[in-house]
Amino acid sequence: MSRVETQRSQQGGRMVAGLHAEVADGVGTITIDRPAKRNAMSADMWRALPAVLDDLAGNPSVRAVVLTGAGGNFCAGADIAELSDIHRDDDSHLSTVAERALAAFPKPTLAAIEGYCVGGGCQLAAACDLRFATEDARFGIPPAKLGIVYPVGATTRLVRLVGPSAAKYLLYSADLIGAEHALRVGLVDEVVPAGGLRERVAELTGTLASRSLLVQEATKEIVDAIAAGGPAEDATRRWLEEMAASGEVQEGITAFLERRAPKFPWTGPSR
Repeated sequence: MSRVETQRSQQGGRMVAGLHAEVADGVGTITIDRPAKRNAMSADMWRALPAVLDDLAGNPSVRAVVLTGAGGNFCAGADIAELSDIHRDDDSHLSTVAERALAAFPKPTLAAIEGYCVGGGCQLAAACDLRFATEDARFGIPPAKLGIVYPVGATTRLVRLVGPSAAKYLLYSADLIGAEHALRVGLVDEVVPAGGLRERVAELTGTLASRSLLVQEATKEIVDAIAAGGPAEDATRRWLEEMAASGEVQEGITAFLERRAPKFPWTGPSR
């Protein structure tokens, strides 16, 4: 196991408590670790997250990333005491910058959610590719309680996930909803029994780490382009060229015929 940062993340020459990452068995895990505040994100933590993601993206041993929280909660959102620093204009909003970095991470990302996933916590979870939650998890988006207009990027992502009606319900009411409600509207992909989250996430990430990273990165770019309503033909063409030069197909077919697990050779784009 290699530890990218131990309990702290380096950003702009400063040490930021409450955010750390580690890599084990091909999976990078980013832990929001501020349990006394239900893992509410400080301004410095929002600033640090893109750099942590950059480190993991540049690590060829990382095949997938899990975002989770310490102490029984995922993330209670932005630290209210620092909102004036965090909540700037929409493009420089610290949570928006971090959300974009997470959404743009090239490899599969999974939010492992227990306890509270509120406000900025929902924003981070929605920016991941997949969201698994324990049955006692609670979700909410509280800006209507604070008189704050939710960032347009986060609102767009929420609408794509749950649809306009469910997005309006969450944003209008600022109420907390349970995991089964979140599953029903599409805010989460799977609900697991309390205590079973780590095992289920390890099972899935182990599967992801054994699959073709090329296919996963291609799929992420193409699906995201389609979901955004844009053309995907150019991206598909580029990835087909990358596939042809990669040796992935040859290894996949050979492994299938030899009845063994494939050892896919591709670790990153040749371009």
